[in-house]
Amino acid sequence: MSNWMVRLIWALCAALVTPAIAQTFPTKPIRMIVPFAPGGTGEFLSRSITPRMGELIGQQFIIDYRPGGGTTLAASLVAAAPADGYTVLIQTFTTQAINHSLYARLSYDTRKDFNSVGLIGVIPVVLAAHPSLPVRTAKELVALSHTRAGKIDFASPGIGTASHFGIELFKLVAKADLTHIPYKGAGPAIVDTMAGFVPLVTDNITSLKPHIDAGKLRGIAIGSAERSDAAPQLATFAESGYPGFEASSWWGILAPVRTPPPIITRLNDELKRALDDNAVRTRLLTHGATLKFGTSAEANALLMSEIEKWAKVVKATGARVD
Repeated sequence: MSNWMVRLIWALCAALVTPAIAQTFPTKPIRMIVPFAPGGTGEFLSRSITPRMGELIGQQFIIDYRPGGGTTLAASLVAAAPADGYTVLIQTFTTQAINHSLYARLSYDTRKDFNSVGLIGVIPVVLAAHPSLPVRTAKELVALSHTRAGKIDFASPGIGTASHFGIELFKLVAKADLTHIPYKGAGPAIVDTMAGFVPLVTDNITSLKPHIDAGKLRGIAIGSAERSDAAPQLATFAESGYPGFEASSWWGILAPVRTPPPIITRLNDELKRALDDNAVRTRLLTHGATLKFGTSAEANALLMSEIEKWAKVVKATGARVD
């Protein structure tokens, strides 16, 4: 039998089987892999949307934390998972895009091994300090970094994360002398900064806002184009003397590439309905997220554009993980 006939038979079988799978999906809990340790934006977003998504879809979402490798560990697990809709990844598309250029070797191809379920929103990066650090603005931090060359560290959720590279880009723009200390997630990075082991921490506003509000951390600047309604006291990097500078991360949900389109559509529908829920929307907006729901096609297009955008930043910083 020729190769083209084999491919035709497989295509016909898929066309017959896929609708049946979609009609019964889901018949068991869905595992949502979070590529960070608890305590950060990954936990906040997954626990904000999955209870409502679970109600709507008729099955529980099980949160599975898999930190490590700058989120590449979790991404590799999802890329290799059965393409049946029962394993998905909640991820910052910005980090996914950065890793495509940052890592010399990955067990997956970001362009080919994932299909986007949909977008959740965009969340600005925040730089915060332990209260003992004698700075209150980005300009003051840059000046201090020059007098303490090589001695001011900043913690991040991991190498290649949007928070990490947002500050790497700031270092280039402002000529700041800051040293990166990567952690396996925002939770541990924040805890160590509040304890005074590290003077600075960077992550999304959703995870840092409660600690800034409580006075355990001092907000230095936020990466949004305008001040956030959730934290109006935080000056933007742009108004702090670095015009045009922005640092935010797009968040969404990814699935293995061969996940049947009807299942992707079903998950996307329930994600949209969850984000339209008043309680969910209020929780996300209150913590600084800007909701930007998108279809699977729109999310895929965004991921490809983020890959192109951040490849230039990775090259400019000279960063590389072999």
